[in-house]
Amino acid sequence: MGHTDDTSNQPSADQPMVDPIAPAHDVSSILFACNINAVRSAMAEAMVTARFPGQIFTDSCGVAPGQQDGFAIAVMAEINLDLSAHQPKGFDDLDCDFYDVIISFSPEAHAKAQEITRNIDCATLYWPVDNLAGLQGSREERLRAYRAVRDDIGAKLQSYLPGGESGTDSGET
Repeated sequence: MGHTDDTSNQPSADQPMVDPIAPAHDVSSILFACNINAVRSAMAEAMVTARFPGQIFTDSCGVAPGQQDGFAIAVMAEINLDLSAHQPKGFDDLDCDFYDVIISFSPEAHAKAQEITRNIDCATLYWPVDNLAGLQGSREERLRAYRAVRDDIGAKLQSYLPGGESGTDSGET
């Protein structure tokens, strides 16, 4: 077979290539990143912390920290995870300088993750998840969108980190 120059699966200048989700091996620390650290990355951090207590060091941040999100708090409470004490923070506010992997949920966060890991041994993964910023609609429509994001993240994490404690409801119906 000859070599082809098919670049259709390559990332564009404004969209990084989506990483397939394969089970992780020997991961002891994960940083989740998104735009403002109020919804996606905060949800992922809470899920991993609950499933792997004391086993995987987990943190989260945003490109620019935002404010707590009441809808995120509400849909996480539905699966018995409390986000009410979460304080959004940025990359510059992190207490740790090294992670086994940084998982980003937005192109902006992925670009920042690649920038800060350029000279260190840290994997960076991009998992696109809907950005709920500016979401309009009734309270129930918005909660439905937040639940979909929560469940999408939960499914991705289940593929990436099979196992762990099953004491929390996945939120899936």
